[in-house]
Amino acid sequence: MLLRPNQTKYNKTFKGRNNNKVESKSGTLKFGTFGIKALEKGSITARQIEAVRRTIAGLTKRKSKVWIRIFPSTPITKKPVEVRMGKGKGNVSHWVCNVKPGKILFEIAGKDEITIRAALKVVSQKFPIAVKLVERRLV
Repeated sequence: MLLRPNQTKYNKTFKGRNNNKVESKSGTLKFGTFGIKALEKGSITARQIEAVRRTIAGLTKRKSKVWIRIFPSTPITKKPVEVRMGKGKGNVSHWVCNVKPGKILFEIAGKDEITIRAALKVVSQKFPIAVKLVERRLV
């Protein structure tokens, strides 16, 4: 099932601007041993998040714990095809999450390191932005 907010006070909001500032709060791993980190700004849809989650679950045979660190809370509206200008804003078509460079998108822990690395390499191609694999260094 796709992620979306349960309830919003005002359904249609502005998209906002996603500047190139580096993420300061969520740039380090907190839960898992491996993670996927964004290298550039962009917006990730709820469908893309679900596709990544399913791929990770399938490739690790559901033997690993996955943390999704992003949530699509920005509505994107679209007017129907061949509708004249005016008459208000269109209906919400999908939900996105605006991502800054340096943000951790997913974290994973559990199964052996080789399987997790292979799964995250496959998953990194499903994102519309450049991402990289990060791991927690045990000191």
